[in-house]
Amino acid sequence: MRILAVTNMYPTPLAPVSGIFVEQQIKSLKQIGLDIGVMCVDRAQKGILAYVGLGRKVRASMTEFQPDVIHVMYGGVMANEVTRSIGDKPTVVSFCGSDLLGEHLSGPFRKLIAGYGVLASHMAAKRAAGIVVKSKNLHDALPPHIDRSKVRIIPNGVDLERFKPLNRNECRDKLGWDSKYFHVLFPTNCGDPCKRFDLAQAAVEKMRYCGISTEIHQLRGVPHREVPVWINGSDVLLLTSLHEGSPNVVKEALACDLPVVSVDVGDVRERIQSIEGCYIAAADPSDLADKLSLVYFGRKRIESRNRMQEVSLERIAFKLRNLYQQLSER
Repeated sequence: MRILAVTNMYPTPLAPVSGIFVEQQIKSLKQIGLDIGVMCVDRAQKGILAYVGLGRKVRASMTEFQPDVIHVMYGGVMANEVTRSIGDKPTVVSFCGSDLLGEHLSGPFRKLIAGYGVLASHMAAKRAAGIVVKSKNLHDALPPHIDRSKVRIIPNGVDLERFKPLNRNECRDKLGWDSKYFHVLFPTNCGDPCKRFDLAQAAVEKMRYCGISTEIHQLRGVPHREVPVWINGSDVLLLTSLHEGSPNVVKEALACDLPVVSVDVGDVRERIQSIEGCYIAAADPSDLADKLSLVYFGRKRIESRNRMQEVSLERIAFKLRNLYQQLSER
């Protein structure tokens, strides 16, 4: 089976950490025998102009590659342009977060652009033969008129070969971190305000006020091959985002048996449910600090890796393949 993947997030020499999850997903699909062609839309360099003539370019790629299914791996303007240009092949659109939820902490202009992107996502969802959302909150964010029978909740997969428990002290030595501190890892994305780093900082300040020597480390611009070292060198992952889909870093942390403290966002509650040593907190510095303190006084690895087998790259690849087969046979 031949799949044309259309994406505006993909690692490049200028942005090596952009769209790592897309690259991993494509590799895993190839490993189970699918023939995948990749069409990259250079949104990062060209801005909105990257979508000018996109429909024509996709049709040209289809003529050359002859796919059975086209998978648009993000919503918004890109998905709208692709789905309205294709009528003779089934299309799948993956929605990941802001493409359905918008951006609520950005400036007015960015909010306006994001709002248009959400409207474009709605139009693409109506046309698409299949829809993939990463979490239930994204499923619920789809407009009521969208046929739910064509929607699948399929999160991004995790590379369990790369993300696994490592010796904490050795990882800290590599990073130059002092073991006398309680190390909090904060996943950020180019300073995106929706991640609410100020809230995380306020929680850490509460910890320090209570006499707990705490350091917070922003996981920002770190090469993906080094992320397991950062995760394993930490005592806890802290997530304070206003909105998320299915944050991969949470699944990666759990694959490394690292405790997670998070606000109730995306599918995090589902991921950490019943795992001893992980906590959901209110979006309040005091409650976040209280939950971080529980991890501090526990000060041990958790047992969560086995739960992540269900979201391994291979299992997610098979779920996508089943969707492609259903659509192509239809």
